Amino acid sequence: MLAEQVRACEAAGVDILCCPEAVLGGLADYSDHPAGLAIEVGRLRTHLRPLASDSVTTIVGFTEAGTHGRLFNSAAVFSQNEVVGVYRKMYPAINRSVYTPGRTTEPFNVGTLVFGIVICRDSTFPELVQGMAARGATVVFVPTNNALAWAKNGTEVAAHARQTDVQRATESAIWVVRADVAGRIEGLESYGSSAITGCDGAVRQVARAFEPDLLITDIGVPNRSNIQIEPTRAGS
Repeated sequence: MLAEQVRACEAAGVDILCCPEAVLGGLADYSDHPAGLAIEVGRLRTHLRPLASDSVTTIVGFTEAGTHGRLFNSAAVFSQNEVVGVYRKMYPAINRSVYTPGRTTEPFNVGTLVFGIVICRDSTFPELVQGMAARGATVVFVPTNNALAWAKNGTEVAAHARQTDVQRATESAIWVVRADVAGRIEGLESYGSSAITGCDGAVRQVARAFEPDLLITDIGVPNRSNIQIEPTRAGS
């Protein structure tokens, strides 16, 4: 499925594809054997080989195997067949989580684009996005996994995510690209909150409910060498 999306992005001229949180293997918090889902960063390239592309950089959520048995809820930046960066979720689950919190929020660079990553709940902390914007990020990508028990109200979860995206975009004058899971599986369901919000706070694209989707938009990216605006295409 992910490889198909990469190929679709290649055909559409997309530069960066953002995938959901823990899209490789699922969330360890839901697993009876969390460590079994974990991948060391040094071995991640092998798992991501089907996503290799000369033109598309992919942001992929996974469970990272850290030192001393620690697990991190992470997102890898996979570009030119290499893992060029990893973001670790700063604020895991609200109650209890098997994940260790990350500590850094440095932005990433791919070509002329400077961007940030925050994972799911991290997006509710405005200082994280503000810090990335202050360091030159034009867009923040938000890998998300809102798969919840069927008794939960998925429409309210999606609406809260949308409100959060608008707030972060408006506060920091930054594009917000959120990629969520969607559908029902093993007692969990996600309405889906994938969307692309402009730096003016206007929601540009919204995914279909309960179905896989691919959202694509052009993002104006300042070229620091000549102060012109160049379009970067982002997908989620």
